[in-house]
Amino acid sequence: MIPKKAPWYFLLLLILAGESVFILPFVLSRVFRPTVLELFSLDNLQLGLCFSVYGIVALLSYLFGGPLADKFPPRKLIATALWMTALGGLVYATFPSYNVLKILYGYWGFTTIFLFWAPMIKATRVWGGSNSQGKAFGFLDGGRGLVGALFGALGVIIFSIFITSEISEVKISESRAAFKQVILVSSGIVVVVGILVWFFMKLDPKTEKEIILEKITIRQIKEVMRLPSVWLLMIIILCAYVGYKITDVFSLYAKDVMRYDQVQSAQVGTFLLFIRPVIGVLIGVLADRTRPTYWLVISFLISFFGALLFALDVISDSETALFFISILVVATGVYAARSLYFAVMESGQIPLVLTGTAVGLISIVGYTPDIFAGPAMGYLLDNSPGKVGHQHVFWMLALFSLIGGVAAYYYFRLYRKKKQI
Repeated sequence: MIPKKAPWYFLLLLILAGESVFILPFVLSRVFRPTVLELFSLDNLQLGLCFSVYGIVALLSYLFGGPLADKFPPRKLIATALWMTALGGLVYATFPSYNVLKILYGYWGFTTIFLFWAPMIKATRVWGGSNSQGKAFGFLDGGRGLVGALFGALGVIIFSIFITSEISEVKISESRAAFKQVILVSSGIVVVVGILVWFFMKLDPKTEKEIILEKITIRQIKEVMRLPSVWLLMIIILCAYVGYKITDVFSLYAKDVMRYDQVQSAQVGTFLLFIRPVIGVLIGVLADRTRPTYWLVISFLISFFGALLFALDVISDSETALFFISILVVATGVYAARSLYFAVMESGQIPLVLTGTAVGLISIVGYTPDIFAGPAMGYLLDNSPGKVGHQHVFWMLALFSLIGGVAAYYYFRLYRKKKQI
């Protein structure tokens, strides 16, 4: 039985926290990818390997952090994770060496996952109640997208303010000083969000007691592992998350293929972030009116066809409108799938009280793209510079979208039949 739905501000705090914790390790590098590569003296493969270190640490954190979410209140775990992540921002602002940067990403792999990920998913299920799982996860991911977009826009504004030279003549020292301000402001905001979560994201005592276990047993873990939905979600999330990771290259595509400058490329990344909240809200509402599993299948199909627009070299550097339309198609599919893959846990008959344990097990496989997607994209881009490398990346997206679509269709068929019995 799912407890009484938590108030609206509970979800708002989850949204704020859910994106703030990833601003430093991911959002800034997504919006400012060309700038990050230059200022930290990295190539695409090296940045990808930093993400791999994050992913390796995160893998263990998913496993052990999942059961932790079933034993402690979400707000305490989430607030602590935010504060620890912000501390890493102080190191990031010193523009450390490549080796130190890899250690920092490993640290972020622990702070953003071990104490944070499963509690956020579980708290969202609590808010969604019995009939609003699509809205809960759609609003969560859409809201996170809006927060990320606002952070991206704020970052671009701060960066632009501190760049006084012509953009074509800007020196590395000037870019570094500007980007340092972006990092420090972002870190400060993450700390403030942690304070808000600690003091205001509270559940009533009865609800809190219903969603927490005194002890996690081997029997309960085996119970979760016997569910077909858990194994299918491993594949679905893996494929959807590859798509999400590939959206990181759009700002670089704008620079390498469309010939945009640094600020224009960052604006493309920010435009992408503003698409996410719209998709999240729309898909959440649609999913609750029909079936989340149905719209999950549609999401993968849209992602597949969007990937083909880039992979088949349909876009040239003179077709700006087509470029943005193609981004919109890919983003619609990727963000819709991302919004829904945890929303189908309820229809997949995963017990609420064991959500943390289930999320931990699912995420061990589902989020392995944190390990391999970055280096794979870096390898493809660096070994085939320019448009060809980007085409290879989008063929990769097409392949994973196809596999994810097949798994999502099987999930839809399996649990549609069970519901009719």
